[in-house]
Amino acid sequence: MPATGITRSYRILTDLLATPTAPFAEHFVLDRIERFCARHKNVTTKRDAVGNLLVRVKQGRRTIVRPVCITAHLDHPGFVVEKMIGKTRARAFWRGGVPAEYFVGSKVRFYVAGRWVKGTVKAIKKAIKLGRERVDTATFDVKGDLPPGTIGMWDFPDPVIRGGRIYARACDDLAGAAAMLSAIDVLSKNRHACDGYFLFTRAEEVGFVGAIAACKLKTIPKKCFVVAMETSSELPHAQMGGGPILRVGDRASAFTPQVTAHCHAVARALALEDSSFQYQRKLMDGGTCESSAYCTLGYEATGLCVALGNYHNVDAKRKKLGPEYIDLSDYYNAMKWFVELVRAPRPYRGKDDVLIKQIVDLEKTYRSLLKRSVRQPC
Repeated sequence: MPATGITRSYRILTDLLATPTAPFAEHFVLDRIERFCARHKNVTTKRDAVGNLLVRVKQGRRTIVRPVCITAHLDHPGFVVEKMIGKTRARAFWRGGVPAEYFVGSKVRFYVAGRWVKGTVKAIKKAIKLGRERVDTATFDVKGDLPPGTIGMWDFPDPVIRGGRIYARACDDLAGAAAMLSAIDVLSKNRHACDGYFLFTRAEEVGFVGAIAACKLKTIPKKCFVVAMETSSELPHAQMGGGPILRVGDRASAFTPQVTAHCHAVARALALEDSSFQYQRKLMDGGTCESSAYCTLGYEATGLCVALGNYHNVDAKRKKLGPEYIDLSDYYNAMKWFVELVRAPRPYRGKDDVLIKQIVDLEKTYRSLLKRSVRQPC
């Protein structure tokens, strides 16, 4: 892609990463995505009954028997203000997975009427949720009035690019959503013949309840196979900079082998055509993602991700909070992978032709020796 296309893709990324969000408070991101899609031809949007956003890109004469639905969630662990307590103190609900020891004394910023209001966590209360003790609410010293429903995030600056990486308050999973928007942008502007879906889900950080609702509501057409996009904590065997990762499973389950095989075949062919494209195929068992929900609730699904630093803003090495970060080349290659999956130049077969050929060739090579050795060792 020309340099202007790369610049545009990075601008989409930085714009989305700067947008405030929290579980059950994704409205700013949803509005931005709808405005973005409205500027593109052959792109339609529809919100389901719980606010998940389904985007369809359909143009040209190509008929896709098994179209892909690529998904990503729009929330990130954060605060939602309950009420003010006096003029300089507020109480907010906390939603998401961050250890309790990182809260008290940490700086937070709240998004009010187009500006950020700073605050400091003074105390927390815990509660048992789904069998585990978690932070439930927090109180803050704040420097301004916070209306109920105000979004709060850890106090880190807007996205900044340094040394081939981008650092932001929330890469998980706004970076995945941005890669999807960049793919929509490329497909629409280049007039690729295609028919594909992109689902932007809500409230993943409390247990992917938006994705569960999407399955119950049949938001995703049943003819689709599903590819859930995530940012997933970097692991020793899955390093950032090595390309986006095809997930064969997560901590909870193994994904649909046929869908994984198809995504692998598309990536392998793309790598042969584009020397700059690289990818990985790994088990990412650091946590559980939406793909497990889709598989459990009747869809054929797999997952993609890019490796993430400071997962949920926890800088474990320094034992403090920090901005999340990803590798820009991983992000850009994920976008290219999405474009190829939606264009579907290779019809969905649910098979890995390369692996099939390898197995057939092995059997042919050693067939005679295998037969002879039944009677006498060779």
